[in-house]
Amino acid sequence: MALFTAALHPNLGLGFLVLGSSLHDTLTRLKAEPQRFPKLDLLYSPTQPVTEPVILTLPANGIRLRFDGPEQRLRLIEVIDFTKSRITYQEKDLVRPSNTQGGAGDAVVGPAFKNVYHRLFGPTYAGEYIPPPDNGKSGLGTYILSYPGVAFSFPLPPSSYSPDKDVVNLLSTTTSQTATSVAIFSGKSWAHARETLWTEVLPSVKSSLLFNKNKDVIPDEISLVRIHGGGRIQLFKKWTSSSSRISLGETTPQDLVAELGPPDAIYRKNDQRMYIHKTRTASHSRSRSQGGDYKRPDDLTDTDQSSAHTGSDDSTDEAIEDEFIGNVSGECFFNYFYLGFDILISPPVPPSPKPPSQEAAANEDPSLADNPLKAGTSDRLVATKVVLHSNVPGSYPFNRHRRCRWEISYLNPSGTEAAVDSETHFNEIEERLRQEWSHTYPSEDDAKQRQRGMVLNRGWGDSPGSSCEFLGGWEDSSGGLAAKKFDGSEDSTTTLYGFPGLVFEVLKNGVVSAVTVF
Repeated sequence: MALFTAALHPNLGLGFLVLGSSLHDTLTRLKAEPQRFPKLDLLYSPTQPVTEPVILTLPANGIRLRFDGPEQRLRLIEVIDFTKSRITYQEKDLVRPSNTQGGAGDAVVGPAFKNVYHRLFGPTYAGEYIPPPDNGKSGLGTYILSYPGVAFSFPLPPSSYSPDKDVVNLLSTTTSQTATSVAIFSGKSWAHARETLWTEVLPSVKSSLLFNKNKDVIPDEISLVRIHGGGRIQLFKKWTSSSSRISLGETTPQDLVAELGPPDAIYRKNDQRMYIHKTRTASHSRSRSQGGDYKRPDDLTDTDQSSAHTGSDDSTDEAIEDEFIGNVSGECFFNYFYLGFDILISPPVPPSPKPPSQEAAANEDPSLADNPLKAGTSDRLVATKVVLHSNVPGSYPFNRHRRCRWEISYLNPSGTEAAVDSETHFNEIEERLRQEWSHTYPSEDDAKQRQRGMVLNRGWGDSPGSSCEFLGGWEDSSGGLAAKKFDGSEDSTTTLYGFPGLVFEVLKNGVVSAVTVF
């Protein structure tokens, strides 16, 4: 295995590992070089995988990466074993390379305190001492020597430390005082950054000098997708105040390419394995209440394999160019893996109705008029559905898309209640949506009957793909959410729940894996 060599940039990153990078981008880059990064260990909370931090460890390289849960952005880089990587700062080695391979019994070698303080980084303010835990076996505390954007940890027994002592001279007197780890973060010091490590708004990775020196192309990001109902979706760009709108049934492929760029891949939509539910729903339409007016049989059971990274014949750059410049023919999905969503391109169909809370509004939300995408004509293909992927650790389609954050704006029109978004547990989402659409059902029992879940197993070869849309009302299905925790492997079984204009794919822990807007 080739030794990983990287330059340390305080406040920015380590080599190509840049603070603010997404978990999806980082994993994709690491997996592309299995010779340098032969093993990747991912740790996450089995019950709260999208709110608690996600830890990615590279055991063969002695590096640990920490991402926040909601945005899945790289917040902290740690080098925890200096013998497995070569780290440099301003073209100087943090640890001088050894001429011998060393045996398993050799002590871990790190940068000496004197080398760090006097030769590499220079003087800084007094560090922070963290006493050993009560059950600590070594009995050693940690002295953190902190600089802007980088901090070194040195072992120090409690008997040697005192606020009145000159710790710098103490640690400089012996060559045995070597750092056990180094942390790279964004902030003035580790003590300052620790308070806002998971919540600070990180600058754009596109502005990083690390990317200005190479040819990597960093696409614009979508920080939030706001679902307004009635087929209206608002896209907010990261690090800007601008937004744009997708109007389902109107926005054309050309509009999408002009606003979002060409798709990463194009998937031909030809899977009809769930067509039986479409015909069954149409034949039982008389049993529906007046709330069934929003039912559109053609939209209930569309299936595809757009999440599968199997690619297609149109996935090359030239093929994509031929496809999106006015020559899209037939239904297909525009796969935006690096934005976190897929868009179905098909003949125009009426979008879902407006939510009841918006029907009484005299005027449209003025914010939706900002930079709208142009509407298409009835004889052209348009965007009719959008599938937003949550990239939940432990789920079957994990890391096929970047995490897409979303919120349902019409469930909190006054802004006084908690937002319903991609981090909200599905039980709460379900309750709020039932309240919103309650008047369309003759009774609460009827609402529950129509909105039972349909079990989907992605691990089966004949299972539908990622963009199944179900409106509800299925008789032969299993409802409810299982309370089983992840066991560290991919969980391929999910449950689909349908509401007017929305279909949720829910994991067994109640986290929404994907939502389809139509």
